[in-house]
Amino acid sequence: MTEPTRTEPAGSGMNPPPAPDLWAQNATKKEALKAASGAPGWEREVIEKIVLGTLAEQRAARRWRNFWRLTWIAVVALVIWMAISRDMTAASKSAPHTAVVDVKGEIAAGAEASAEFVVAAMRSAFEDSGSQAVVLLINSPGGSPVQAGIINDEIHRLKAKYNKPVYAVVEETCASAAYYIAAAADGIYVDKASIVGSIGVLMDGFGFTGTMEKLGVERRLLTAGENKGFLDPFSPQTEGQRVYAQQMLDQIHQQFITVVKQGRGDRLKATPETFSGLFWTGQQAVEMGLADQLGSLDYVAREVVKAEDVIDYTRRDNVAERLAKKFGAAVGMGAIKGLAAVQLPQLR
Repeated sequence: MTEPTRTEPAGSGMNPPPAPDLWAQNATKKEALKAASGAPGWEREVIEKIVLGTLAEQRAARRWRNFWRLTWIAVVALVIWMAISRDMTAASKSAPHTAVVDVKGEIAAGAEASAEFVVAAMRSAFEDSGSQAVVLLINSPGGSPVQAGIINDEIHRLKAKYNKPVYAVVEETCASAAYYIAAAADGIYVDKASIVGSIGVLMDGFGFTGTMEKLGVERRLLTAGENKGFLDPFSPQTEGQRVYAQQMLDQIHQQFITVVKQGRGDRLKATPETFSGLFWTGQQAVEMGLADQLGSLDYVAREVVKAEDVIDYTRRDNVAERLAKKFGAAVGMGAIKGLAAVQLPQLR
């Protein structure tokens, strides 16, 4: 007899089901993809995607261009608005007032406390028919004797031309070149804790000749003129050069002393330390005659000038200049100037 065929249940472990045919599956997928790619209109879909992507990029670029255009339009509008508002302010200056000009920071060419800026502001203040007096609001450690001398001379000229008084009001510091300027004022007002004085001249620098010798570095400086390398920090300083520099400093110091004596007159109680380069508090400066009395800007406007309204004539960088400095244009110029700079006498 024929034995009946027995069917084993799946998963019994006796005869496992056949494995899926992977080769067949891959072939089926390839055929499906091929059929899809060969479907009518697929080229159109691809082209549409490319065109839409290009349009999106163009829209983004257009938005950025519009953004920068609007930004520059806003900057120009701001500059125009500031100019108009400044003219409107100037038109309202005819009423009696106290004119103020800031002398703040380092006194140097190109700085906000340069002779160019300060003198231009003072001229505007003196020329205005409503200004009863000009107040120099000072907060500076000093700087260039040349810049300070130009401002000092211009104060005397403007006072004589317009017959208006000039007062110096010291906030934190009025030292060296700043005091050189203040000495031309009709009165100097300070806070009891202000720093005043430092009537002296200095010329500073470094010498690296000993260090270079230890490191075996040779300085190769070629000059035409035996003193052309004078003050070069990598070359030794001769005794003759040192004496010459000291004579120059002494001469500038004497000019400073003369300006202070002429400006302060009989009010100055000079001692050997007065012109030694020391500085004092505002209270000490009043006792020494370097300042007249304690007082602030509001005090001077109210009690001395008798015109409480204060109008600021200070010349400052415009918007474009501030933006240029913010984004580094001025930094680059400062670096170039620093590389080309030489040591000059300073009143600080």
